[in-house]
Amino acid sequence: MRDYSAGARRSMNATSGEAPLILLEIAHPDLGAPVRVVNDNQNLTHQGNLFVALDFAISLPNDMEKQVPRAEIGMDNVGRELTQWLEASGGGEGAQVRIMQVMRDDPDVVEWETTTDLSNVEMDWARVNGALGYEDLLNQPGVLLRYDPQIAPGLF
Repeated sequence: MRDYSAGARRSMNATSGEAPLILLEIAHPDLGAPVRVVNDNQNLTHQGNLFVALDFAISLPNDMEKQVPRAEIGMDNVGRELTQWLEASGGGEGAQVRIMQVMRDDPDVVEWETTTDLSNVEMDWARVNGALGYEDLLNQPGVLLRYDPQIAPGLF
């Protein structure tokens, strides 16, 4: 269970309580400033930064054996800026996504956050989809060439 602030718990437990809003901050070396969006129907200012209202969906990371957990993100393909950036950056390679939860009545307090890499971005006329997670470094070999009977039979 996540530890929410007292104000957030009070708001979520009220009969007309609000759900936490999800903020995305997409950073990439090719971007002058991060792309900031909020999953809501109106814009939100968080810690002096404007987050533009945009419909998007995030699925939770999977828990498959022998695989790195990955989450999925999908958002509406609106605006030429996103399309132009994705094409110029080779599909957003090297981008990082900061995911935050805030309450509308106190948007400067971050209730929960994480930062992940963005990869496998696919785009069509209606949606932009991508994978959130980290590169699987732990299951990669430690050396480029390993000496075994097939590579160096004289050693064995």
